[in-house]
Amino acid sequence: MTANVNRRIERLIQSHPSQDGDGVKIQRIHRFDGELDPFLMLDELGSDRPNDYVGGFPPHPHRGIQTLTYIVHGGITHEDHLGHSSTIHAGDAQWMHTGRGIVHSEMPLTDSQGLHGFQLWINLSARDKLSEARYRDVRSDEMPRLASMRAELVALGGQWRRIDGNGVAGPLDSLAGDSAVAHATLQPGGELALAVGSETLAIYVFEGTLEIAGEAVAAGQLARLGAGDTLTLSSVEGAQCLILAGTPHREPIAHYGPFVMNDMREIDQALNDYRNGTFTD
Repeated sequence: MTANVNRRIERLIQSHPSQDGDGVKIQRIHRFDGELDPFLMLDELGSDRPNDYVGGFPPHPHRGIQTLTYIVHGGITHEDHLGHSSTIHAGDAQWMHTGRGIVHSEMPLTDSQGLHGFQLWINLSARDKLSEARYRDVRSDEMPRLASMRAELVALGGQWRRIDGNGVAGPLDSLAGDSAVAHATLQPGGELALAVGSETLAIYVFEGTLEIAGEAVAAGQLARLGAGDTLTLSSVEGAQCLILAGTPHREPIAHYGPFVMNDMREIDQALNDYRNGTFTD
């Protein structure tokens, strides 16, 4: 019998301040070089000052990716050219498969704790980049929980399993790259031990300090983990994080603004389609 191998940190990536949309302030991690394949970018929106986000994200196009938006506090209202209109609040998520093309807007809402949320970009494989656009929202009560020692995992999508074999499956079952996404909360002294064999595994800490195999990860940092089949998270004072697991496409990545394709010729085609009005045909 092969012994379990606990996954360790290979690299820490620090998020950096940026702006997008109509001046929305965000913390961003982007890796369009394939380092986190199939994940491309993670934006954290978090502020108790409305001027940091009130402008929102007016109508804009996407092609070649999936987006997953998850709200911790506040909310987001989504509208798109397909006729979808939906508002999500704390604990809810929105998933968008842009495929060939979608034009949408995202307008932030606030609650007593301001706005705090995330948007993750997941790359589509070459065969799916010109597929039909789709959209779905998922409510908090649809997401199963997996409890551990003073810790809890909320499964947004994919399969999640503790090392004792107990597991749950998140409602988003069509994430590109066989991806799985979860939100983990550890109370002071909490520990969460998972069986995770996905080739790509990354942890983004957004509150407190997390220990992974004895190494500390602070809020605002993403840990890219090495090979193995088990993951142990712990925290002395408490922490929250997003866990991202997936299978690399291992395909060329060409990126320009809201478009992610496999080469610049396809990027030029996306720009031309958007300019001449055939983008969503």
